[in-house]
Amino acid sequence: MAMLLNEEQGMLKDAAKGYLKTSAPISQLRKLRDIDSADGFDRKSWKDMAEMGWASVLVPEEHGGVAMGHVAAGVIAEEMGRTLTASPFLSTGIMGATALSRFGSEAQKAEFLPRLAAGEFLTALAVDETHKHNPSNVATTAQRSGNGFRLDGSKTFIADGHVADMLIVSARTAGAEGEADGVTLFLVPREAAGVSVERASMIDSRNSAAITLEGVEVTADAVLGEVDGGYTALEAVLDAGRAGLAAEMSGSAQECLAQTLGYLRERKQFGEIIGTYQALQHRAAHLYTEIELGKSIVLKALQTLDLAPDHAAMMVSAAKSKLGQVAQLSAREAIQMHGGIGMTDEYDIGFFIKRVRVAEALYGDANYHTDKFARLRKY
Repeated sequence: MAMLLNEEQGMLKDAAKGYLKTSAPISQLRKLRDIDSADGFDRKSWKDMAEMGWASVLVPEEHGGVAMGHVAAGVIAEEMGRTLTASPFLSTGIMGATALSRFGSEAQKAEFLPRLAAGEFLTALAVDETHKHNPSNVATTAQRSGNGFRLDGSKTFIADGHVADMLIVSARTAGAEGEADGVTLFLVPREAAGVSVERASMIDSRNSAAITLEGVEVTADAVLGEVDGGYTALEAVLDAGRAGLAAEMSGSAQECLAQTLGYLRERKQFGEIIGTYQALQHRAAHLYTEIELGKSIVLKALQTLDLAPDHAAMMVSAAKSKLGQVAQLSAREAIQMHGGIGMTDEYDIGFFIKRVRVAEALYGDANYHTDKFARLRKY
């Protein structure tokens, strides 16, 4: 498949760039931070995005979606990375839509997907239980209780967990901690009895949450996918999110370079434009080549998710690992080439280094995915 966007995807990219630049710029994130927004995102902007079809980009048409695929979702995420747009797009538009459309029952799809597509229903994936990402490390239990299950345990680092209407929770119904077998996914309403949610403000001015489940009763209808066989579904949902994060970090890296080049062309030192200094030109050129490599691998990962989703794990890990490195390099180089003012709150560059550090760690950092890539490459 050609490593290019088709006409429809290109039009989506232009539309996303235009909307986000004018209606959800970095100044919006700055404002949300300064007022300590309870939601952590602008609900009016999210409603606008839903009306443009962004919330439903991975939702089948029969359930109110536009079904444009992961490349289209990546195009949107990339442009959000340029403006550091805070929204539930990753947690709901990508991961929630993937979970429900691929693994939900017909009843679950009919009930939740139209509302998700309309921007009226938010989801969050509750997977990690320690500070290190390890989706098979599931100590949260789900024991049979009546015609359903009783959930007990805790989860941390849940993106948008404080605003989600529905939590997608991984719990152990069989097997031992650390084993892939015996993991089951459950749809748990955030307001369900026994669910405690603690919001946490992150260094990137976004929000995550920690939850505690104490005797949470759910019916058998809450199971997403198969009992004891949910790990494959969990990894598929995670890979969709990882690819989306890689695309977002690609956008952030590109914007870091663009802002830095603009600064190098106008800043004078000792009577000279600093962009004429060869050392800075070399650093900018190296950064450009790394970003271009990253863009290619992200597009390949997104295309693989569309064409062969069951065989996309290795390419997704390659993209998440590479972009985690490239985005952090871009942010560090931007700070350094801006000089001391790069760390001041007056300039936007400081927001980028904070966001890419969180995005790089979320759902597996570069080390995690380099190791995973190496293990998958053996087969």
